[in-house]
Amino acid sequence: MADTTTPYAMIAEFTTPADIMHAAREVRKAGFKKWDVHTPFPIHGMDGAMGIGNSPVGYFSFVGGAMGLTTGMTMIWFMNKFDYSLIVGGKPLFSPLYAFPVSYELTILLASFGTLLGMAFLNRLPKLYNPLLKNKRFRAASDDKFFVVIEAGDPKYSATETRKLLEGLGSKHIEVVED
Repeated sequence: MADTTTPYAMIAEFTTPADIMHAAREVRKAGFKKWDVHTPFPIHGMDGAMGIGNSPVGYFSFVGGAMGLTTGMTMIWFMNKFDYSLIVGGKPLFSPLYAFPVSYELTILLASFGTLLGMAFLNRLPKLYNPLLKNKRFRAASDDKFFVVIEAGDPKYSATETRKLLEGLGSKHIEVVED
């Protein structure tokens, strides 16, 4: 019977935050693009060590908020000026002052939708399966171990060269996760 499993990634286990920081810097210097670090708690400076910039989720939030403000103001302007113009006490048919509460609420609502949907899009969610979750050693990533995961789909990935790199970084355990 033919072996139908394909390698998903190579994981390397480290024991201290200093070790994982050093490993992240070296993996980045080696030129890998599809890799990640899993730690039981946030480590200050890890984003810089991995070369991760600012998140573009703020742009999605801004676009959603701008759409909410524009929608609220346009909706009230259209309803009061054209659709159902009713002069009450000589007041103008449209004023941004009385349109503000509705526009403000729509700004917050659509900005939060933009944030949520932008985050889901950028994180490629929903992702219902990840081969790392069936690896027994990887469960310690939420407890007391630190892992570098280099995906097999990376252009620089080579089973032998990647293993040599991770061994040279002082990894305590290295294994290939099958998909």
